[in-house]
Amino acid sequence: MTQFRRLALLPAFLLLTSVALAGGPQPEWFRRDGGVAANDNAPLPRQPGSAEQLRWKRDLLPGLSSPCVSGDRIFLTTWDAENEELATVALSLGDGSVLWRQVAPANAIEPFHQTGSPASCTPAADDERVYVFFGSYGMLCYSRDGDLLWKRVLGPFQDEFGASSSPVLVGDLVVLNEDHDIGSFLIALDRETGKTVWEVPRPGFTRSYSTPVVWEHHGRTDLVVAGALQLTGYDPETGAKRWTLDGLARIVNTTPVISEGTLYVATWAPGGDAPGGEDRLGMETWAEAAKLYDKNADGQIAKEELPEGPVLTRFFRIDLDQTGSLSQAEWEAHARVFDLARNQLMAIRPAADGTVSADSIQWTYHRGLPSVPSPLVYRETAYLLRNAGIFTSLDAATGELQRQARVPGRGNYYASPVAGNGLIYVASERGVVTVLEAGPQWKTLSTHDFKERIMATPALHEGHLILRTDAAVYCFGGN
Repeated sequence: MTQFRRLALLPAFLLLTSVALAGGPQPEWFRRDGGVAANDNAPLPRQPGSAEQLRWKRDLLPGLSSPCVSGDRIFLTTWDAENEELATVALSLGDGSVLWRQVAPANAIEPFHQTGSPASCTPAADDERVYVFFGSYGMLCYSRDGDLLWKRVLGPFQDEFGASSSPVLVGDLVVLNEDHDIGSFLIALDRETGKTVWEVPRPGFTRSYSTPVVWEHHGRTDLVVAGALQLTGYDPETGAKRWTLDGLARIVNTTPVISEGTLYVATWAPGGDAPGGEDRLGMETWAEAAKLYDKNADGQIAKEELPEGPVLTRFFRIDLDQTGSLSQAEWEAHARVFDLARNQLMAIRPAADGTVSADSIQWTYHRGLPSVPSPLVYRETAYLLRNAGIFTSLDAATGELQRQARVPGRGNYYASPVAGNGLIYVASERGVVTVLEAGPQWKTLSTHDFKERIMATPALHEGHLILRTDAAVYCFGGN
């Protein structure tokens, strides 16, 4: 018997949640709008990569944060591996010139996944300030001209893959969710001073990397957080919990999206398919595990007592107290996560009085689910982007499958799809950007291989596509 009730083992999940934001005079978040351009009528480039539609290119140090477009500026974060330096950079939207650069005061760099970066969290901005989070340090607030206004030490965390959830703005607050192996929490800071307005612990929520979303419905505002196994709605003014829904994966990398009053959340992690399916992981009971692995009968399972396999691979996250041995409580806590995990897309609509419950789930879908890219809902169609370029369209109202096929770019996908002016943009890790004609029976219009790694979600802003690769930022314009 192995540590998991399955013979075919999947590789460890690949972390990263890149959330693109866009802003104008008032705070406005691109991914808050589900990745749909605020001005859906502005012509967008149909052939990004062509010299005719390139407005400018700016070489830039690597980083996985997405472009935050606010007014006439673009804010990003970077990671200089050679000098172990994290920084925030402001570019001109007009010509891509560097307006300012500020180095973060991080004394120690957090661990991060081999595909990740300690500069993964996307900045947020309003008409006065820029808010940046690094897991290696905490929250930094700058003026739009680059002056440091305040800072808060909040990291690093017990998580060998680091932090990826981005700050969001709601009312007078900047909100951050940090779900890690221990000590998970949701915190709201005063935008002007950085002082804590409220903070709530999230016990039982293990590592996830989703960014909160602001859901306005029925005359109220919910702050929604997708965490391991559960979706939670909070009162953004107080942090009080309003509702919970089960049915999420054991690790959440995606961010929920909202369209026409309905919230869509798609989560997938290895081993979380429907019970009884081939791709389903489950740990032994503690009694079974102790009999198999507790060689010295001390009531603990030491790392050295485990054979090669998925428990040993995940030992760091299961060993919550970092003693080098697993207790019964630690084993059973992680076994529970596997037992309750569900890979699915859910469409959630509140009741007439605004309440959210299990009855609010309109439909679910279980195929072609993304690991990292968030879903896209555009013009009454929901879209999912999975590794290997599997692109799925569903009726947003019913969940009925419309089309599932591969886009030209193969390999892994981390950037979320974005849409505007009847077009959808998808970008593969290998650097292939594909432009699709939106619709239930979507079709490919063009493709371009940048031959540069792309992990960050692009931003759409007033007819411009702002694309970040591991080497540069590009701005393309429509006709």
